[in-house]
Amino acid sequence: MDHQKAVKNTAKAGISFGSCLAMVISYTAWHSIPWAIIHGLFSWIYVIYYALKY
Repeated sequence: MDHQKAVKNTAKAGISFGSCLAMVISYTAWHSIPWAIIHGLFSWIYVIYYALKY
């Protein structure tokens, strides 16, 4: 059981970090809070897109 709990916590941390990173990148690039929120919802998808595009 401890292994499953650790995996869930790690996944949550990765998702949270991805959302935060996406919002920071978005706000820095576009200076728009609504876009930052939308990109935060897409999290890692936006981060990877931004890394490949720019």
